[in-house]
Amino acid sequence: MARACVCDDYFTVDSDTGELCLKPGTMGMRRIVVHNDPGTFQFRKADFPWLARVFVRVQAGGGGSAGANAAANQCIVRPGGAGGGYSEQLIAASSLSAVETIVVGAGGDAGGTATSGGAGGSSSFGGFVTANGGDGGHSIQTSGTVADVSTGAAAPFAGRGQFAQGGGPGGAALRLNGTNGVSGAGGESYLGHGGQARASEGAGTGTRGFGGGAGGGVSYGGSVNGAPGGGGCVIVELYG
Repeated sequence: MARACVCDDYFTVDSDTGELCLKPGTMGMRRIVVHNDPGTFQFRKADFPWLARVFVRVQAGGGGSAGANAAANQCIVRPGGAGGGYSEQLIAASSLSAVETIVVGAGGDAGGTATSGGAGGSSSFGGFVTANGGDGGHSIQTSGTVADVSTGAAAPFAGRGQFAQGGGPGGAALRLNGTNGVSGAGGESYLGHGGQARASEGAGTGTRGFGGGAGGGVSYGGSVNGAPGGGGCVIVELYG
């Protein structure tokens, strides 16, 4: 009769059925669940009966930027929106409730020609891991030709988790005169990049990845809109 030897670090034999089984907690990562659309979702522990622990990564949404509408032969430059915060945590399956709520924050809305960009939404996994959204870039600067500077959106504070950090602040915008200026770049995030600064006339600049702040718009007499911030995401790694 053939016989097989197995390592008892990873395997066990069921005393009732004689079946060879893997020991819970020794299987490593088996699946990754990603939510990158804004909204609310459910994580049901019973869907994964082999689950031993989860590693959760949470990225919040970044702030949008403002547009501008300077008078003829004048200039308006807009600052950047802030990047969203990021948090992560390893959680034992025994600590999870039967259902945990997942929230994915949206990117902040693009501002109009005279309105500030919207704030990015916060993201979370139950009450364990939270990350704060970034503020939008403001539309305070008025049309003009004299040198002026506009401060970018402040960085959000860190949320909750074993590792938690705020997003990057929005970049400041600088007007030199009626025909020269540079908008603010969007704030960076842990899982994304903010929109770039611009010196030519045009709308706010878009983000890359997840959670970056939008770059500001520039007007030399034309009408331009802002740009939306980058949306957040929640990544759940499942370990058996």
